[in-house]
Amino acid sequence: MGRLKGNGNLHARPITLSDVAQRAGVSEITVSRVLRGVGPLAEGTRLRVMAVVEEMGYVPNRLAGTLASAVSGLVGVSVPSLSNIVFPEVLRGIHAGLEASGRQAVIGITDYDLQAEETLIGSLLAWKPAAMIVVGSDHTPVTSRRLRQSGIRVAELMDCDVPPIDLVVGMSHKGAGQATARHLIARGYRRFAYVGHDWTTDRRARLRYEGLCETLREGGLGLVAEMLSSSVSSTEAGRATLKSLLATRPDVDVVVFSNDDMAVGGVFHCMTAGLRPRTDLGLFGFNGLEIGQSLPQPLSTIRSNRYLIGRLAAEKILQRIDRPEGGEVIDTGFEICEGETA
Repeated sequence: MGRLKGNGNLHARPITLSDVAQRAGVSEITVSRVLRGVGPLAEGTRLRVMAVVEEMGYVPNRLAGTLASAVSGLVGVSVPSLSNIVFPEVLRGIHAGLEASGRQAVIGITDYDLQAEETLIGSLLAWKPAAMIVVGSDHTPVTSRRLRQSGIRVAELMDCDVPPIDLVVGMSHKGAGQATARHLIARGYRRFAYVGHDWTTDRRARLRYEGLCETLREGGLGLVAEMLSSSVSSTEAGRATLKSLLATRPDVDVVVFSNDDMAVGGVFHCMTAGLRPRTDLGLFGFNGLEIGQSLPQPLSTIRSNRYLIGRLAAEKILQRIDRPEGGEVIDTGFEICEGETA
């Protein structure tokens, strides 16, 4: 169940079905029927009750009938995708961090959809998990309220440039973009281009882009060309987008990609077009994926500590049951892999 707001939210009492009923001006039975979707109900009543539920951050207790203080042995985990190798590596770290505790992770996929995340997290919280681990820090207002009001430990992963609900574990993506620019400027590159994927669902890629542009400006430079694919990140999107960019600006001397998937596609285009990475065109990615390091010329990139992010998050939220005052941020850092493509 949720928690009524108090000073700092840390010692607030749980929100009850009665609180929701009182705020909505209906009986507790009516609220229960709305939440369970049973019985004849006026649409106006249903909408009023659901508006109060969202406003207060109330989550039904699916363990009602057991001890009121019961907490399951589950840890809820929300990830945006399993098709991107980045997130399975995070999950491996979470599993390692939970292994000795006897807790079990219950994993849900959101497909980068914040509304889907709202539904998923609401469902997971209803089972009173011991903690929640959420990949990403962008949420709907309802999701943010539910996580804040839940009273359990909450870890948000990947980006450490955000104020924490409780615990944040990750790296500075803006800092990674800045480090990319400094590294490539030091290697003598001056005509920069950018190839990326759709930012709609990937705030972290946009932060890296902003850090890159900021540091280029500080050095009296800028992007001479940039192009975003309309699709999600993929090797094919990187190949096709680089081909289109070079058709209009063949004079660029280095291309920064939104991630390694896109950059590996760029390498494949160079192979087809007879361009030599580094010699004819610098290519730089992000993530430090195995596929990039297995190329004949290992990809120049930034490696993020994905396994460590997951493991530290799981370990830290089990070390204490109460949230630290003001929250906690753990920066796991990143590493530049010089590679052979830039």
